[in-house]
Amino acid sequence: MGFFAIALLVRPFWGGQSRLSSLILVIALSGSFVLSLWTLVCVIQEGPLTLPDHLWMTLGGLEFKVGMIVDSLTAIMLVVVSSVSLAIQIYSHGYMKDDPGYVRYYTFMALFSSAMLGLVIASNIIQMFVMWELVGLGSFLLIGFWFNKPTAAAAAKKAFLVTRIGDFGFLLAILYLFSHREAFAGQGLNPLDIRDINSAIPMIKDGIILGIGSLGLTWLGLGIFAGAAGKSAQFPLHVWLPDAMEGPTPVSALIHAATMVA
Repeated sequence: MGFFAIALLVRPFWGGQSRLSSLILVIALSGSFVLSLWTLVCVIQEGPLTLPDHLWMTLGGLEFKVGMIVDSLTAIMLVVVSSVSLAIQIYSHGYMKDDPGYVRYYTFMALFSSAMLGLVIASNIIQMFVMWELVGLGSFLLIGFWFNKPTAAAAAKKAFLVTRIGDFGFLLAILYLFSHREAFAGQGLNPLDIRDINSAIPMIKDGIILGIGSLGLTWLGLGIFAGAAGKSAQFPLHVWLPDAMEGPTPVSALIHAATMVA
């Protein structure tokens, strides 16, 4: 909501240097932080929360649903993402106060933060991939924020292209799961639902779900790992990270900190 408010209202009506953009994002992230703390307390007291998924579309007999997973890992990561992002946005107000692209900066920061929060709570691997790519887009826009500098523009392109290599592995893993949808459906499971994927792993090892096996699980894990390696700048997909310093310092803090790497 903070992203849409800044992008659709603040910039068109109040101009590119309005301080209202930072206020909106800080309020939005403050609310997210408070809600994440409340969620963490609920999970500690009651265990994982069960929330209904919503049907998005059906393709090839497979249902694509949009929903949220709220377990202990999700609750912890919500607190991490919202708290670190909030601290950086508060610091950014003073750091960027004289920059002509003030509103544009907060628009991109809002996109990045909301994509990170969406990534953490995604219940469907397609939903996760969409948020994953929005994180990549946010990184590209923020690293190349001062795009009039050739070094910043080159750094943004480098980060975008290198992380796409890792994301291609992630995409292949998703397609591999989709190609085995009938085997999953035979056990009443959806190959794109993260909870069903976790439930299917022991079935695959025991040979209940056929056609994947231990080798298939290995390739599936490597594909997902490739995406994570690209985003967290692991060898050999680490070459973009030093150049990320071309963006504003708070951007580097957000990208280099546990918010993105986690």
